[in-house]
Amino acid sequence: MSARLFPALIGAAAALSLAFLAVPLVALVTRVPPAELPALLTSPAARDAIAVTARTNLVANLLILGVGTPAAYALARGRGRLRDALMTLVELPLVLPPAVAGIALLAAFGAGGVVGGWLAGRGVALPFTEAAVVLAVTFVAAPFYLRAAVAAFRAVEPDQLDAARDLGASEAQAFARIALPLALDGLRSGWSLAFARGLGEFGATLLFAGSVAAVTQTLPLAVYAELAVDLDAAIALGIILLALSAVVLAVAKLPAAWSPADRPTPGAGW
Repeated sequence: MSARLFPALIGAAAALSLAFLAVPLVALVTRVPPAELPALLTSPAARDAIAVTARTNLVANLLILGVGTPAAYALARGRGRLRDALMTLVELPLVLPPAVAGIALLAAFGAGGVVGGWLAGRGVALPFTEAAVVLAVTFVAAPFYLRAAVAAFRAVEPDQLDAARDLGASEAQAFARIALPLALDGLRSGWSLAFARGLGEFGATLLFAGSVAAVTQTLPLAVYAELAVDLDAAIALGIILLALSAVVLAVAKLPAAWSPADRPTPGAGW
């Protein structure tokens, strides 16, 4: 291959790839005149979908961060085949088809499910409620955070944690003052992926929570529902999701929170 042909080929491949990715996005944001967006986004259906999405994703992300962070730290400290098996369990929802994820949630939390039967006997019904949306979002999004968080905690030098303990720090102090700050960038990146995945969740939510306006209809479900009624309204909702996705990517690409000179020093006061 000549010296000129190869650069031309890779340049053409790059241009084709970028054009293929850019054209649908440009078409989406230019399909609806900007002057019409406010009216479309303030319709009752849009307001309800935005409110349901905000509430359910807030709760789901609090669960993912609050429970997933210590869980990831525990998994990162583990070794051997048991840890590998647990990591496989964590990663399985990443490759499950969304429909299968929804059916699995129904099998677990439905009226006749493993947990749902026990809850139903106590008057608690989860399917087709806002709580079901929270569970669906958490189920499909949490593995993205856990996987990244485990990798971030495993990258923390064990010597630093050992030094902190030798200097009198408790396990909780070593986690909070050493491991957590050093893993922060990896945690932020993992959370960004989890947030984006939860925000776009569709299949599991539809099967487990349904698409009930003002109750379980999130933005992706509203886009699907509006397609049969008002294409412009569906596109306007899609623009919201596109904008939120861009913000998430920007957060993931923020500069590192710690430079080598800023890293916490064991023994600097507990």
